[in-house]
Amino acid sequence: MRLLVTGGAGYIGSVTTAVLLEAGHDVTVLDDLSTGHRDAVPAGAGFVEADVTDAGRVLAAAPYDGILHFAARSLVGDSVADPAPYWHTNVAGTLALADAARDHAVPRFVFSSTAAVYGDPVTTPITEMAENRPTNPYGAAKLAVDHLLASYARAYGLAAVSLRYFNVAGAYAGLGERHERETHLIPLVLQVAQGRREHITVHGTDWPTPDGTCVRDYIHVADLARAHLLALDAATPRTHEICNLGNGVGFSVRQVIDTARGVTGHTIPAIDGPRRAGDPAILVASAARARTFLGWKPEHPDLVRIIADAWDLQRG
Repeated sequence: MRLLVTGGAGYIGSVTTAVLLEAGHDVTVLDDLSTGHRDAVPAGAGFVEADVTDAGRVLAAAPYDGILHFAARSLVGDSVADPAPYWHTNVAGTLALADAARDHAVPRFVFSSTAAVYGDPVTTPITEMAENRPTNPYGAAKLAVDHLLASYARAYGLAAVSLRYFNVAGAYAGLGERHERETHLIPLVLQVAQGRREHITVHGTDWPTPDGTCVRDYIHVADLARAHLLALDAATPRTHEICNLGNGVGFSVRQVIDTARGVTGHTIPAIDGPRRAGDPAILVASAARARTFLGWKPEHPDLVRIIADAWDLQRG
């Protein structure tokens, strides 16, 4: 298939591009490089430096079989402090992309969504039937796009799939997390092991969890990327499907730190800090829908493997 990957110079987009190329697809990456990196675009992919709102001119140049949409702003705290860019980029930008897909008869659309649409869940593991209660503009904007795609599928025949990620980590094909401002636990812990940070802060030790720290579901980025290939095949015209992507197993902040100590051989000093506002105690996915609809299951669910792959890349 000929595919357009928006945000393909970023972490998940670049890994998915690599997996698509390995599967024999013809891939063009569109990225404005505001947070992505030109050297992260895998060899063999075409590249267009442009905003997602300019995707129409790329789609007009040749017939495309599908779009995989990763281009978005994704920092929860920033979305609260300054929500305007999140509505402009994540909603208005996706609307322009969906219009371009309709205008140029692109049949498939796979959307990078998020567990943030669920907010603070009432029950775990979280299924796709859980109530959507986003607690920040980032999650609200992603949920708005889900509604957008559902309406476009019904009205215009689009075959759309939203993949709601939980915590993505690890590395693949020489590609990994490389953020100017890092906010994710595993790369932050590994920065401590590298000596780039003095310590890791544990945000809250009195949560209602076995060791008092937050529990999260970690998924290997290669498993996540593979789900996008399956979504392209499973997408059905006039239908919008939603799948959670996670391992179905939660690991606490302390478990992540202890595992990273074992992987790296470093002490990784940790200090206790206060809770962060808006943090749920537990976020663990039920991926049963992904198993039945996509035929997907994680191949690398082990936390040691996830952290080891990230460490191997991060230390060069």
